[in-house]
Amino acid sequence: MADVNAIAEQIEGLTLLEASELVKTLEDKLGVSAAAAMVAAPAGGTAAAEAVEEQTEFAVVLTGVSGNKISVIKAVRAATTLGLKEAKTLVDSAPKPVKEGIPKEEAEALQAKLIEAGATVEVK
Repeated sequence: MADVNAIAEQIEGLTLLEASELVKTLEDKLGVSAAAAMVAAPAGGTAAAEAVEEQTEFAVVLTGVSGNKISVIKAVRAATTLGLKEAKTLVDSAPKPVKEGIPKEEAEALQAKLIEAGATVEVK
């Protein structure tokens, strides 16, 4: 039973995106649907229902610069309202969020632009 409690504690520490990935992985490995499991679960399973909800807002986080730093600074400035000094500070102090609370499509587009400029980026 101690192993089950340890797993439960690990699951509690997951972000919404990580929990969603966990659900997809378990569905694939076990050949079940999380929706079907929710129907079969007792009424007290609200934590699992929250984990199945899809994330609607994302953050684009600059994790580093693997290419031309000047190109990355230009890309950050184009994506934000930051001035040159602020954009340089953001790039120099990575990992830092470039934009937060944006739709998935916008986050993916920004990620592509930053990677093209030479940045390493995560979407969370």
